[in-house]
Amino acid sequence: MKPQTSDETRAADASGGEKTLTIPDTISVRELAEIMGTSPLELIKELIKNGVMASINQSINHDVAVALARQFGFTVEEETAAAEISPAKVEVSQVKEEDTNQLEPRPPVVTIMGHVDHGKTSLLDVIRQTNVTAQEVGGITQHIGAYQVNVNGQKITFIDTPGHESFTAMRARGARVTDIAVLVVAADDGIMPQTVEAIDHAKAAGVPIVVAINKTDLPDANPERVKQQLAEHGLVIEEWGGDVITVPVSAKTKEGIELLLENILLVAEISQLKANPDRSAAGTIIEAELDPQRGPMATVLVQTGTLRAGDVVVAGETGGKVKAMFNEWGQRVKEAGPSTPVKILGLQSVPRAGDLLQAVPDEKAARTIMEAKEREADLTRVGPRALTLEAVSGEIAAGKVKELAVVLKADVQGSVEAIRSSLEKLSSDRLKVNIIHTGTGNISESDVMLALASQGIAIGFNVKAEPGTRRLAQTEGVDIRYYTIIYQLIEDMEKALQGLLEPTMVEVIDGHAEVREVFRVRGGRVAGCYVLDGSISRGSACRVLRGQEVLRTSRIASLRRFKDDAREVQAGYECGIVVSDFDDFQEGDVIEAFHRERKG
Repeated sequence: MKPQTSDETRAADASGGEKTLTIPDTISVRELAEIMGTSPLELIKELIKNGVMASINQSINHDVAVALARQFGFTVEEETAAAEISPAKVEVSQVKEEDTNQLEPRPPVVTIMGHVDHGKTSLLDVIRQTNVTAQEVGGITQHIGAYQVNVNGQKITFIDTPGHESFTAMRARGARVTDIAVLVVAADDGIMPQTVEAIDHAKAAGVPIVVAINKTDLPDANPERVKQQLAEHGLVIEEWGGDVITVPVSAKTKEGIELLLENILLVAEISQLKANPDRSAAGTIIEAELDPQRGPMATVLVQTGTLRAGDVVVAGETGGKVKAMFNEWGQRVKEAGPSTPVKILGLQSVPRAGDLLQAVPDEKAARTIMEAKEREADLTRVGPRALTLEAVSGEIAAGKVKELAVVLKADVQGSVEAIRSSLEKLSSDRLKVNIIHTGTGNISESDVMLALASQGIAIGFNVKAEPGTRRLAQTEGVDIRYYTIIYQLIEDMEKALQGLLEPTMVEVIDGHAEVREVFRVRGGRVAGCYVLDGSISRGSACRVLRGQEVLRTSRIASLRRFKDDAREVQAGYECGIVVSDFDDFQEGDVIEAFHRERKG
């Protein structure tokens, strides 16, 4: 069927007929605008709102084009039965079971989080060892990334990648694998900064929390102080009228381990975790590697359906036929049901942790899906894309967003509390500011990943983000807003919630150069530098940093490579830099080049 022209579409509208389109597998923004009879700029604006960056001549895939056409009120006819196997991503958390009568209870999937040195790994080791029989001990031949334990005939699956960073990194890529988070807190140390981060990450994911108060065997253990600190961070324990279960344990003496496992099963029972084992398998890649002898190997956590040896699967942008599956003891297994982790052999290449895996009817279907994913790789990503504050404002104005998620970092705790209080007062019945994490110090990569996973923004008050964090934010599309005046911060948030925030000028970091040597010349001093990342351009705005202190904000007056003037010097090269109105350089100083551009 030939696509309608813009004249045909407008004629259909004029006659009161239904607006119907047929869209090919790939189509450029300009071509789509033509058959829809609208401006390409309108389409580009809508694409940006949905997190897809495309130019007027760039091709977009069928699914994106269909969604866009429907937003403009068109009905899209499917050309062929090619859509039987959708190339769209499989969101395991949103898989609709065909029949609720087919749902069966499944084991809970548990991730252990907490502060470093509070005993996360030791606790996992003890849990595993207490469930290993004498016959199984000799069978442990490989690390699988996840494993199951038996408690009175019931199974619990543990993800063996403790830490909230990996937990949130997978969530940011669309992987919803955890049913319960176990928060480990040392009874002698109490709540520490990473504990607070873990609490906020678990809350943002919306999973139940069970607290294991570890190291209760130590002389200076104080479980009651830990319970009080938990309440201060919004976790009210059961004995105080809340809903958070706490269990005193000792990874050293094994005290309380069985009770912890029983309470995990209790929370799982309340959550009524179910899946359909009789459908085609879908799950998540927990970890993957390239084995020198056997090739690509991946650990998959099956979340619904049953995965069998011989199944054809697609995982992220790769796929293949499952030649063999192994359990955590290195034993071959023929099938794996819901909540079961297995290591699989047979993929064409190594997938990424967090990639979604699905079983498909045959290799032809797998190739169709993989080709579609390759085409859309430059336009979409598996996980959710964070929005800029301006984009959120536009979504709020359109009534599409009811909540603004914020990661807040400031220089001192007093500022954190003052800003948090002010932002929470901006919430109304219609719109809510959700402060998902706060802290002092510079914005970290963990903060950026949490903002990405929650489709929110990061705010820094009198703090900055490290170069690596800024690069991650730019790559993932996370909006970091910097402020030094509280009322400006509150004013921007208020305008965003009212849908009135206008596009602003934002700062973009171009590169960093480290001062390795200082040369005296007639009329001043020159910084002999090595460009660490990005690029440094003559005439660009810059700031001179000494540690966290900004010594001077100015511009680069002169840039030289050996004896020659240079317009730009890329990362990995040495250069001489003269900064206007500043020459008090020291070895180790960093010159940060930046520019401002319109945003939103």
